[in-house]
Amino acid sequence: MEGTGNVGTAAGADAPAAASGLKIAISGKSGCGNTTVSRLLAETLGLRFINFTFRNLASEKDISLKEVLALAASDDYWDKEVDSRQVALAREKGGCVLGSRLAIWMLPEADLKVYLEASDETRARRILHREGGSLDEIAAFTSHRDRQDHERYLRIYHIDNDDLSQAGLIINVDTARPREIVAVIIEELKRKRCL
Repeated sequence: MEGTGNVGTAAGADAPAAASGLKIAISGKSGCGNTTVSRLLAETLGLRFINFTFRNLASEKDISLKEVLALAASDDYWDKEVDSRQVALAREKGGCVLGSRLAIWMLPEADLKVYLEASDETRARRILHREGGSLDEIAAFTSHRDRQDHERYLRIYHIDNDDLSQAGLIINVDTARPREIVAVIIEELKRKRCL
């Protein structure tokens, strides 16, 4: 939905009935494919897809993402607004896939917590493909954003997003395609007897 983030339900043709109450949290840094994988997994399992981000908030406020990031560096309102809204949506009745940078930390009750990781180069190339621009500028911006995010998460929530001990499944996505990643997640859900 425009203005409220990406929240939707898509019943996959082969979605198992057991998936209806599942809550899955997927995290990773920018350019790791969180949104794409989360949306595809939600569609496959017939679950709600929740992904409310700084981009959504920037759109709502009619300002640029860079402006939101600059504001968020000195005002905790921005992080708290995004995080509280997406967690509230995830905690509504029924299953969901929550895709966000802090999902695995902010939704402790998730049935499965997945972390997607990729090299800095892969992440920059994916962002370049998505948004255009200069690879060098994107790599520098992404590195700067990673540092800012890390500092804010520690300050606001005491969360170290480089400590992946909360993740039940860590997937390196440097060479994996979204459908392959979703297949790995589904296999883990089956292994855990969630499906």
